[in-house]
Order: sequence, then C-alpha cells, then structure tokens
Amino acid sequence: MRRATLVLGTLLVATGVIWVFQGIGVIKGSFMTGSGFWAWMGGLAILFGLPLVLRGIRRTGS
Repeated sequence: MRRATLVLGTLLVATGVIWVFQGIGVIKGSFMTGSGFWAWMGGLAILFGLPLVLRGIRRTGS
C-alpha cells in the first residue's frame, strides 16, 4: 500500500504539471492548450498528489 500511495501521488503530480503547462500554453498541440480550466485542474492534481508523494516517501523510508 505504501508504494501504491507513492506511485499514485507521483502520477497525479506528473499529470498536474502537464495539465498546467498545457493550460497556460507552454505545451501545444492539444485541445487543452491555452485553456485556463486545465491549468486550474493541473494545480488541483498537484495539490492532491504532493501529500500522497510525501506520505509514500515517509512510509517507505521507515
């Protein structure tokens, strides 16, 4: 379960970063490009993913 938390958190953060960059127009070529909605959703994904990553790191280290 510890690794699953870490993997899920990492996937959320990675997805969030991509969504933010697409939403603000840095990554082009998608329907998400330039849409503020995806920038906000990416930010939320990062906010939900970071605590999971930290919890997974803390638990796997002990």
